Amino acid sequence: MNHQDNLLDVLRTLFKWKKQIFYVCVLAVAGAVIISLTLSNYYKATTTFLAVSPDQAKPESLYGKGQLRTEYYGNENDIDRLLTIAGSAELAGFMIDSFNLYEHYGINPENNRAAFKVREKFFGLYEVTKTKRDAIELSVEDKDKEMAARMARAAREKADEIARRLMQEGLQKTINSYEDNIKGKEALLSALSDSLIRLRQEYGIYNIVGQAEALSGQVSEAEGLMVRNRAKLEVLKNTRGIPADTIKYLQATVTGMEEELKNLTAKMENFNKGLGKVGIFERQYVEANQTLSEDKERLKQALATYHSVIPALVIVEEAEVPVIKSRPKRSIIVLAAGAIAFLFSIFGVLLFETYQDVNWREIYHAK
Repeated sequence: MNHQDNLLDVLRTLFKWKKQIFYVCVLAVAGAVIISLTLSNYYKATTTFLAVSPDQAKPESLYGKGQLRTEYYGNENDIDRLLTIAGSAELAGFMIDSFNLYEHYGINPENNRAAFKVREKFFGLYEVTKTKRDAIELSVEDKDKEMAARMARAAREKADEIARRLMQEGLQKTINSYEDNIKGKEALLSALSDSLIRLRQEYGIYNIVGQAEALSGQVSEAEGLMVRNRAKLEVLKNTRGIPADTIKYLQATVTGMEEELKNLTAKMENFNKGLGKVGIFERQYVEANQTLSEDKERLKQALATYHSVIPALVIVEEAEVPVIKSRPKRSIIVLAAGAIAFLFSIFGVLLFETYQDVNWREIYHAK
């Protein structure tokens, strides 16, 4: 019963002050209407795009020599990188300079805090978010609907440019690494070539397989001829009636063959002595030449990739000129002002009625 009495007291108090509450609400609503009518209309232009995997800018992906299959669209890290780029100071500075935002936002560039104020104003009207489907939405608000669309497109294109530049900078490091490796390998190849030429001249080795077969054949043939001619000479020496000139001729022939065999044996020994050294340098030369050719091919691919235009993002929705304003929501402002005024009026009336008999001076002076 006490609860009902208290509620009735509250209602009596409210009905007692109903006119004042009504006037306060009317004044608040009228003020909100006037203020909302003075607010400028803002229009929001939005463009939506997807991140592209930076692996698409790698030569392995373009020329089909990658070990793993690469995805065309970027992952969470690639999305975060684009979000960071889109909110970077470089992009903000580009937009401020390109659209003369100091003048557009009415900020005096001579002011000490002008740079801070124009960036704060820009980022207050600029928003980049990731959607639940892993797309990126870039929005720009402005009083001029066409300018809002132009700014949204320009911001997206600048983000794409920065992202592509960062990928190219990484590719440039790869190109520099290839060029350094090629220079080092060319110097190594030149040193190996000089050493190989010197060893070939020293040991007379120019074709290991061919010379080994030829020398072996020559030595075997020379030995066989020498054995036959020696046997023939011995037989003729013990045979009567053979002219002395024939014997001398055969002796000279055998002596020549012995010298020829001795020379071939010396060549074979020298060949065998240098065979290992020349073989090692030949293998090193072939391997170095092969890796040099591979690095040059990779360098060509990297340069071709570097000069290719590979986008860092894919446009899903272009920034169109907005037709409907994004704010202010005048009806919401008016309704909110009326509701707040009504609640505060009730609270004020109840507070006043409850404590109207209190001597606040005594409380203040603690009497």
